[in-house]
Amino acid sequence: MRIAREGWPWIALAWAIELALIAFFWPAAIVWLLVACWVIAFFRDPLRDGPRGDQLIISPADGRVVSVISIDEPKVLGGPAKRVSIFMNVFNVHVNRYPVSGTIVFRDYQRGVFGHAGREKAALENEHSDVGIESHRRKLLTRQIAGSVARRIVTDHQVGAVVAQGDRMGLIRFGSRVDVFLPETANILVKEGDVTAGGVTVIAEWT
Repeated sequence: MRIAREGWPWIALAWAIELALIAFFWPAAIVWLLVACWVIAFFRDPLRDGPRGDQLIISPADGRVVSVISIDEPKVLGGPAKRVSIFMNVFNVHVNRYPVSGTIVFRDYQRGVFGHAGREKAALENEHSDVGIESHRRKLLTRQIAGSVARRIVTDHQVGAVVAQGDRMGLIRFGSRVDVFLPETANILVKEGDVTAGGVTVIAEWT
């Protein structure tokens, strides 16, 4: 199983605690073993292969669609937009992926609170990282949002980087949300309650 590079220090810590418990208090080691195994599973980074194409917008995250709404997005789209919000629980893969191929034209990191990422206001109030991508003269914005447990957002690339659809965008630990802001003309293919696989599920199409 492939592991995200950010996970190795946490995995080492979890298993160091497991070894210490085995040596000094083995009953607790039985319980902690579940935690140590979960830490490995949390940082898994599976290879993903799915639909690809200039007309497709791929899910950036594993999780559940918690909302699909119309909203104003001033930073990259500069006006009315559609937003797809995907919530990741602590059992989902937390590596995020680029929904389209293109060039990063915008980066912004906003500090904020660590409220539940499923709240509507989390997109503005919670700590988050924005990445704007221009793809074939069309733009979209992805927003990685920290949650009540997630306290660290990793975003891999800077403005000017050329990225490929389905490639790693970054990671959030330990429970969080990713929003995708699209032009109003985009054809949304998912609805609230749908389950997505990052780098695999087609969430929208350009029109």
